[in-house]
Amino acid sequence: MTMELANTDNIRPRSDAIDNSPLTVRGLTVFYGETPAVFSVDMTIAPGTMTAIIGPNGAGKSTLLKAALGIIPALSGQVTVFGTSLDAQRGRIAYVPQRASIDWDFPTRVIDVVLMGLYRELGLMGRLRPSHRKRALDCLDRVGIMDFALRQIGQLSGGQQQRVFLARALSQEADLYLLDEPFVGVDAATEQVIIALLKDLRADGKSVLAVHHDLATVAEYFDNVFLINTRKIAEGPVADVFTPEMLQATYGGRLATAQVTKLTATPA
Repeated sequence: MTMELANTDNIRPRSDAIDNSPLTVRGLTVFYGETPAVFSVDMTIAPGTMTAIIGPNGAGKSTLLKAALGIIPALSGQVTVFGTSLDAQRGRIAYVPQRASIDWDFPTRVIDVVLMGLYRELGLMGRLRPSHRKRALDCLDRVGIMDFALRQIGQLSGGQQQRVFLARALSQEADLYLLDEPFVGVDAATEQVIIALLKDLRADGKSVLAVHHDLATVAEYFDNVFLINTRKIAEGPVADVFTPEMLQATYGGRLATAQVTKLTATPA
């Protein structure tokens, strides 16, 4: 069984695995006041895969993602991106935040939001060229909402708004995509658009790490899982880690045994 359990954290992956990993986290600890949100967490993401971060509410899933990106401060820990520092590789990372964290009343058009994904390429005083606008429109077309390019972002539905932020991430032409609850509050059609697009990115050799809440779709959507409840519980391939025993350890008995067995059962 190729599974890394929290109580074997002293066993480190080989150095070449870390060098090749799009994202490696070591000993990451985050406190909110006197309460640990993430405690001494290690993570190694395999290149060219889709990984789900899974755990109960308040387990530190979003905190882990934000701390790894430097969006919120960590008390301790080290983050390596493609074998070097986070700052050196930020241009290779695209981040899609939770929809609930966005001010949807901000007066900006859909295409302008997508063009924000090009800020590193353009710089503060960069000049937008027709090729940039075309790239933004192409990204909107890939997520099926090019016709909404000139609309104000707040006029869109929740699913359409999520597609806009996914288009912004696509415009960055990144190698590592980090998504915080990408399927929350979206319609079924949008969910299928998102997962198909993420699988296309994986097919192109990109890596995807997403905070995910729907246990029923884990086996269908993802290659690997990272189980967390403040501390890391386990990480590895879905077939090895997404098991009744590991889910019970992660959720602390909050899931009924029958429910877990059904979620992790191999289809006939």
